[in-house]
Amino acid sequence: MAEYTTIAAVDLGSNSFHCQIARVDGDQTYPLDGLRESVRLGAGLDDNKLLDEASQARAIACLQRFAERLRSFQPSDVRALGTNALRVAKNAAAFLKRAEAALGFPIEVIAGREEARLIYLGVSHSLPLSDERRLVVDIGGGSTEFIVGEGYKPQQLDSLYMGCVSFSRQFFRDGKLTRGAFKQAEIAARAELQHIVTGFSSRHWTHAVGSSGSARTLAQLLQINGYADSGITPDGLERLRAQLIRAGDLSRVDVEGLRDDRKVVLPGGLAIMSAVLAELEIERMDVAEGAMREGILYDMLGRTHHRDTRETTVGQFMQRYHVDAPQARRVERLAQDLYERLAGANAKGMPYLAWAAQLHEIGISVAYSGYHRHSAYIIDNADMPGFTREEQHRVAQLVLAHRRSLKKERAALDDSIDWRKVFALRLAVLFCQRRTSINPRIESARAGDRRFRLAIDPAWLQRNPLTSTALREEIGEWSKIGFDVKISGLESLGDGEGMSTAG
Repeated sequence: MAEYTTIAAVDLGSNSFHCQIARVDGDQTYPLDGLRESVRLGAGLDDNKLLDEASQARAIACLQRFAERLRSFQPSDVRALGTNALRVAKNAAAFLKRAEAALGFPIEVIAGREEARLIYLGVSHSLPLSDERRLVVDIGGGSTEFIVGEGYKPQQLDSLYMGCVSFSRQFFRDGKLTRGAFKQAEIAARAELQHIVTGFSSRHWTHAVGSSGSARTLAQLLQINGYADSGITPDGLERLRAQLIRAGDLSRVDVEGLRDDRKVVLPGGLAIMSAVLAELEIERMDVAEGAMREGILYDMLGRTHHRDTRETTVGQFMQRYHVDAPQARRVERLAQDLYERLAGANAKGMPYLAWAAQLHEIGISVAYSGYHRHSAYIIDNADMPGFTREEQHRVAQLVLAHRRSLKKERAALDDSIDWRKVFALRLAVLFCQRRTSINPRIESARAGDRRFRLAIDPAWLQRNPLTSTALREEIGEWSKIGFDVKISGLESLGDGEGMSTAG
């Protein structure tokens, strides 16, 4: 990385969209500019989990404005992430195409626990470094994230499907602010919290911190209106709730310091925060300036400085599933070498191939039979810190295709899959079946339109008849899905009789 550069994070939240721009100097980021718009994307989710056209239009218009500010940025300097509304929307894929065109950069949708990890990263960098165990709570528009960690490292992460937008719609849809409505909302939130109380109660931390809009809004309202000296307290929330109930309707709410764009989501956020303080035994919660967008920036910085969380996650998965690490590295090196030959100057996405090679055997811990399917399922569905859902899916697709019948798995593979990576990974696994270091003497490798050409030293093939037979079978597998594969050096050999494992 250059000693001095500029990066940007775009957070497509369920309530607000943020664009945070920062200067990088060494291991630190320094804010230069921040844009925020109340888009209320989550409010556009109908009963069928479809984003309505009005919410999509607001989002597209916002992203077009962000795009003007980001016009001079390189693709590697911008990271845009979508959260809960885009996790649950059934028409998210169609919307994302429009959104990416408006923004001018790819948009990734992340899982709830990955959102929690990035939130903690942003919050921990905004607070003084301390050895104390912190609880971080972030009430977003559609989900609420919980993290317990020390320093910059999260130790426990979770995400619940409740947010200020969704709860305000569900329990205060008509704008009526009654004691009964607040009671129902808080009971629903406390019921959700039962899933995590054991791991996040007060005995697991010494300092509670809130982040993002709902926490900051509540803390400001409590202080401005004299309901708390600072931070968020149960008594302060009770007094604010009483004021809202006295107003009786959102249209009559007049709370000093309350912005119009926060008014419509205040009841839901207040109900959730009250439930959180009660269930997790929080007497007082401070509020941090950092949030997910700052976490995205520091995560980008870590990747550039060779501290990529994804690499750590892959290593942990290899240990958890007892992967034969030397074998995985052999497959990785051979697959990457072959792919670089096939793709030449067009080689891209090398980390995905490396991760697929390192993780392709994790499914053996489930069952050897069909282990490639077990491996792909784990990768596609597990919580993998640092990875977006799309990144996990891309790795899972490569792993699914790395062995056995291509024709059988074809229907499950995306049309966008890079067949050159699949070819490289399958051959690397094939060549490394003996689980020893090997040099298959590949003299040349080329790829064309549904065509692969490989030249292997005939003498090497003659000494390895088992591999030669496997290569013939591999050619047949590719032929079944319409690929023309020719391997120079095989033609002069026999039919594989008298096979041996001589190297």
